[in-house]
Amino acid sequence: MNEKRDRSDAPSGHLPDPFDRLLGELDGLPDVVKTKPSIIRTVPNLGVGGSTIHVVQTVRQQFTRTNKKGEEVGYSRDTIFLEVVRAGEPVRLALPAEVADTIARQREALAGKTRSKTARRVAAERKLRKVAS
Repeated sequence: MNEKRDRSDAPSGHLPDPFDRLLGELDGLPDVVKTKPSIIRTVPNLGVGGSTIHVVQTVRQQFTRTNKKGEEVGYSRDTIFLEVVRAGEPVRLALPAEVADTIARQREALAGKTRSKTARRVAAERKLRKVAS
């Protein structure tokens, strides 16, 4: 007898989903600090497509480790909790520290590129003004 079962990876309702599980693991630990949740509503032009609500909260867990010199060194890892509600459909993500670190690195890289581009433009404008004088 060959029976097919309808199996779903969705939580059964009895166990917390990964978002709640990780949030619960971090909540109340002495080495954890967190931001207040920020709520952002984005509304497209003319409201076409409906608005979207984003709830963002960052949780930082602090650790210590011993370096090669035998000294205690502190470091931290950030987890970003993101909830998005569009058309009444919620999506909840817990972005691990590796993803949060990547976002931070990319943002810093863009800032550096923007500063370089602006510096080149300003230098070229100065050069033109000097030649024109």
